[in-house]
Amino acid sequence: MNTSISFSLSHVTRLFFKEEGMDNRIAVIAMIVEDLDAADELNRILHEYGSYVIGRMGIPYREKSISLISVAVDAPTEVISAMTGKLGALNGVSVKTAYSKS
Repeated sequence: MNTSISFSLSHVTRLFFKEEGMDNRIAVIAMIVEDLDAADELNRILHEYGSYVIGRMGIPYREKSISLISVAVDAPTEVISAMTGKLGALNGVSVKTAYSKS
């Protein structure tokens, strides 16, 4: 019998950081999506880190052909940085992050 167990990257990362005693931070990631063709990859990345996402809001601004997206997360700083790095590397996506003080 061949069985396999798969974990998402965010699940494995979350287990690792909990074991390492890393403290989580609350952050809001703001994105402006000017190339709507980036939406599929953007959503794939958000799904990859889904276990850290508290909530998400997307606003399509059709008159300007852009979308505004904000994502609230609860994660170690290193995970937030990795996530925003992947998002910011997408063509047509601008990303800024605001962190909680503690």
